[in-house]
Amino acid sequence: MTVPLTLASASPRRKELLSQLWPSFAVIPADIDETPHVGEQPRAHVTRLAQEKALTVSALHPHTLVLAADTIVVARGEILGKPENDQDAFTMLGLLSGQEHQVMTAISVAFTDKVFSQCVETQVWFRPLSNADITEYWATGEPADKAGAYGIQGLGGRFVERINGSYSAVVGLPLVETEHLLQQAQQTLVKQYSGELGERGIID
Repeated sequence: MTVPLTLASASPRRKELLSQLWPSFAVIPADIDETPHVGEQPRAHVTRLAQEKALTVSALHPHTLVLAADTIVVARGEILGKPENDQDAFTMLGLLSGQEHQVMTAISVAFTDKVFSQCVETQVWFRPLSNADITEYWATGEPADKAGAYGIQGLGGRFVERINGSYSAVVGLPLVETEHLLQQAQQTLVKQYSGELGERGIID
């Protein structure tokens, strides 16, 4: 039995990755405040955002599984979001240059008020970057909408010496963990609500 799925993200990268796991799904981006809470640790922050995104869309579309994800880059304990301008990107990439950092991607699957979540952490090592490297990369436009001001699946991949963990999580959606979480959520919900869902025509 299959429960319909909605992706609560406008990211084309997440949509492309999810299509490897699920044949068809709706896309309804979630609009939430992503400002970190005072004193909030990175793992708690990214997990909260994924949960809020999933629950926000699920509240409006209660008869579907809702998958949401959020990705942050953490360097020296500092959460790096999307750069606001070239100077911001220069600062972020300077922090990453020649150093190890963490990429945390949290995934959440919601159905009405129930939510299943997991956070996947990957270590990433950058080669040293020159000022020219950073200037030229910013000019491509790629860093502007990327957490940490780079995209490993794009031109920013040439800065990455190696990773330890999930490549797809760095891109934005950890495939192994997402598949497992969707299966877990679907099995749990079908077991608990199979009669009700069948009557509503939600499962087949």
